[in-house]
Amino acid sequence: MAAAPGHALLSRLRADLGQDEPPLLDIPQPTTPVPLPSRLATGDLAWASVATAVLAAGRHPSTIDPDRIAVAYRSDRVLSINGATPPVWSPLSGFWRTSDGWIRTHGNYPHHAAALRNGLELATTAGADEVRDAVAPRTSADAVHAILAAGGMAVPVLQEDPSADARLRQEPVLDIRRLDTAGTGTRRTPDADGLPLEGMRVLDLTRVIAGPVCTRTLALLGADVLRIDPPWLPEPEWQHLDTGHGKRSTLLDARSDRFRELLAEADAIILGYRPAAMDRLGLGIDALAERHPNLVIAHLSAWGAGAPDRAGFDSLVQAESGIAFVESRDGETPGALPAQALDHSAGYLLATAVTTLLRRRAIEGGTWSVRTSLRRVAAELLGMPRQPEPGAELTVDPASHTARFRVGESELETARPVIPGLEFAAPRSWGRDQPEW
Repeated sequence: MAAAPGHALLSRLRADLGQDEPPLLDIPQPTTPVPLPSRLATGDLAWASVATAVLAAGRHPSTIDPDRIAVAYRSDRVLSINGATPPVWSPLSGFWRTSDGWIRTHGNYPHHAAALRNGLELATTAGADEVRDAVAPRTSADAVHAILAAGGMAVPVLQEDPSADARLRQEPVLDIRRLDTAGTGTRRTPDADGLPLEGMRVLDLTRVIAGPVCTRTLALLGADVLRIDPPWLPEPEWQHLDTGHGKRSTLLDARSDRFRELLAEADAIILGYRPAAMDRLGLGIDALAERHPNLVIAHLSAWGAGAPDRAGFDSLVQAESGIAFVESRDGETPGALPAQALDHSAGYLLATAVTTLLRRRAIEGGTWSVRTSLRRVAAELLGMPRQPEPGAELTVDPASHTARFRVGESELETARPVIPGLEFAAPRSWGRDQPEW
């Protein structure tokens, strides 16, 4: 009997990780689907991604709750701050019809919204109606070029390209490499009597969803995670509170001496910015490996190493990879997955790889790297079995899948963790911690 899509993907992911325990036959196929209805196998992708993290945590996938996965993947829908649901999407983020098709924009960050308006020659107060009118007479290529030239975020909405996806699938989802470098560096080992990553120090240079989901999971498994943001680039409060559990957060220039001191004492660093931007800061994988032997280096990007200077977000990758048209309700208007599934899946997969590599380093030593991208995850999803219709929306009662915290002066409700038997520590206020271990 053929393996279910999620089970087959789990097998490939474990091969990327070099794992064969427990035997695959001992992991039951999920009998209840994850309620993320779509034409593409979103629920299977989510289950397999979470199952890898559950295995890395020393739990068995048979204990996974499919409803909990669905709530976690749509955490922004259960998030509340002081009893109110925060505005997650900017009115400037969305699909816009052009003279020859559609584009997708992302304007959630104020600097991206300002650049979008500037690129379309709009007033600083322009809203959705003005963007729609400005985009409508342009071709998709012209509209995207104008927005990108001003520093904004936009992509054309394209049909899927099966040959391009097939080429991407020839590479592992998790590209893991051992980097042999001279010298000695930090080589702590996880506390054998504690959580899987007890005693490990992790620098977190990520933002938005995928990277923070990764580092939130590492903190859940016991790591001391210190998130570092540049002082000049503020983070929306809701976005940090949604994924900031268990981590400390500080503001620090990555070119500073203090940052270099923190890095010298780290066991792992998680990078979530464009590869070219990291290279310019001297934080590319090769440079880090050369200066910091025994470091575990994880790099997540939107488009992968083949597009090192290109930024992006889950919604933009869905649009350009063809997912938006696959999920169209009417065959003409672009649609979307029922969750930011590329982000969440990439986050759990990267956390699994970092956990695995820290354990491997404790046994073998060595400097290790792992790469993945939202576009690579999208190619995997587009290659999985699909169905002609997305299926009916399934209702999940979130009552048993959320937790409450007090953060500063705010009362917070967020999704609980997908790894059974563990609970998140509260998020901390963004940027308020000292830059120290």
